[in-house]
Amino acid sequence: MAFVYCVANQKGGVGKTTTVVNVGDYLTMRGHSVLIVDVDPQANATSSLGVRWKESESSAGADPTIYEVLIGERPIGRAIRTTRRPRLHVVPSTPALAGAEVEMVGLVGRETRLRRALTPVLQYYDYVLIDTPPSLGLLTVNALTASRDGVIIPVQCEYLALEGLSHLMRTIDLVRQHLNPHLKIAGVVLTMYDGRTRLSHEVVQEVKKFFQAGEVFQTIVPRNVRLSEAPSFGETIFTYSPESTGAMAYAALTEELLARGKQPIRERGLP
Repeated sequence: MAFVYCVANQKGGVGKTTTVVNVGDYLTMRGHSVLIVDVDPQANATSSLGVRWKESESSAGADPTIYEVLIGERPIGRAIRTTRRPRLHVVPSTPALAGAEVEMVGLVGRETRLRRALTPVLQYYDYVLIDTPPSLGLLTVNALTASRDGVIIPVQCEYLALEGLSHLMRTIDLVRQHLNPHLKIAGVVLTMYDGRTRLSHEVVQEVKKFFQAGEVFQTIVPRNVRLSEAPSFGETIFTYSPESTGAMAYAALTEELLARGKQPIRERGLP
């Protein structure tokens, strides 16, 4: 069965989507099959992979998205879309997902709907990566509940980087106690690092003090303009600027993740 990780932090602009799409793409370069699940109504992971949300908008005859999956109208297999990269698939999101949290409140098993939806397709993938919104609402709780192998937490090397992390850790503890006893911190990744500033150095030290030994990835992702440009072209850093410092950082980060998981390459056909 696939490794299932979510990438979460209730702060926006910390590199969640950048981490999801670039780690996912590098995993395919190493021969793995990957499914990215976009549960952020902003649909940034969807557009970053070249799938435009208007093409997947909730309407009669349109291709289903994670919205239809979560409210119970469509199986997730119907929502999976191909991307420009072989072996890299995505379940797209749309802005319509913003209303899903309200609609899901009255549904049975509202916190576990994503986990149940994913079950039929896990056999086809080596890795499932879930991109989450900048909040600790029901969508993020669903992602944490579905993440059998842990949560990856991006933390930007900027002022107030640790602000709100205690709330995230409390949410992780609650999900572990009541919904997903196997949930763990798969790793903390420091992003937007600027080696020229004293602040970035201080944030790195503070983050390492905040988390337990071994929880913080050794690889630090630098501030890199190519990482910011790639999504506007619907590309990952590995297709847009493979020689950039951003590409080298995400390659090293993914190698760390692979070393922690030791996942063999799956030879079965994709759905």
